[in-house]
Amino acid sequence: MRFALPIIFLIGLIALFAVGLKKDPREVPSPLIGKAAPAFSLPLITGGEKPVTPADWRGRTVLVNYFASWCAGCRVEHPLFLQLAKDGVEIIGMDYKDTTADVSDWLQKLGNPYKTVVADMAGTAGLDYGVYGVPETFVIGPDGTILYKQIGPMTVEAWEQNVRPLLGGKS
Repeated sequence: MRFALPIIFLIGLIALFAVGLKKDPREVPSPLIGKAAPAFSLPLITGGEKPVTPADWRGRTVLVNYFASWCAGCRVEHPLFLQLAKDGVEIIGMDYKDTTADVSDWLQKLGNPYKTVVADMAGTAGLDYGVYGVPETFVIGPDGTILYKQIGPMTVEAWEQNVRPLLGGKS
């Protein structure tokens, strides 16, 4: 028994590592899926009198994309978002921990696929949404429920397999 216990422990440890190696580290399930999107009240990057809240897009399914001008992955997904916006997909941009000047310049140079661009300069809304790095994109249903979370750049494959079916036939 003295020799069996370390061997059993070693076998258990190897089994635990084997299970862990088969998991994709980019797939972090969000505890918010199926729950109401966290509320926030933030300004547009252009300023304006009325702050933006999730109630502003209630009644429609939208993509909420956390991005920043300094984000390399955001530049990768940007052409896809331009096409999706052209096809009628409503995308809300959440400018994350960025400056108004930098994001305005970035959108002017690369094009603006967003119906609305919200300034989350301090990252407070991002924290509530569980954003730990940009880009991250959420699908928010008409009732305000988070339906899906894409971590990392949106790809055509992720769009076709995971997001498009949630939008009810758009694009």
